[in-house]
Amino acid sequence: MKIFFLLGLFLPSIAWTSGINTEPGEAHDHSHSGMHSHDHSSHEGHLHETLVDGKELEVDPERFDKFIEGLADSQIAVVSVNGMVCDFCARGIEKTFKKDKSVKRVDVDLSRGKVLVAYNNRKVIDFEEIKLKIVSNGQNATDLQILDI
Repeated sequence: MKIFFLLGLFLPSIAWTSGINTEPGEAHDHSHSGMHSHDHSSHEGHLHETLVDGKELEVDPERFDKFIEGLADSQIAVVSVNGMVCDFCARGIEKTFKKDKSVKRVDVDLSRGKVLVAYNNRKVIDFEEIKLKIVSNGQNATDLQILDI
């Protein structure tokens, strides 16, 4: 109950300070000008930030585009991780995943708490297996999103 009360107090002020118009029926701007450098009018090689199920991808768009560059016939596991606080954490996770022969590429984004893992298409991605790899490094995997590219 406290969470809902706090959200009720803070969400309107966040919307106001960010310039979002919260009045029903009035138009507001969804432009991405100045946020990142790729072209949103072109769909070639571009994965949008919103998935089919309505969930937000929650990754840095430029970092993600660089990660998938040159990958084909792959699956991307986007893993949300709690407890990653330093470069040592990131390197440990990378080393653990790179031992798996089906892994093509790994990227750890400490600032967003995300691990991107590119697997070949033959791999059956198992969240329990991923959780074990993450916990062996002292962190906790909390969510998994899978994208086919």
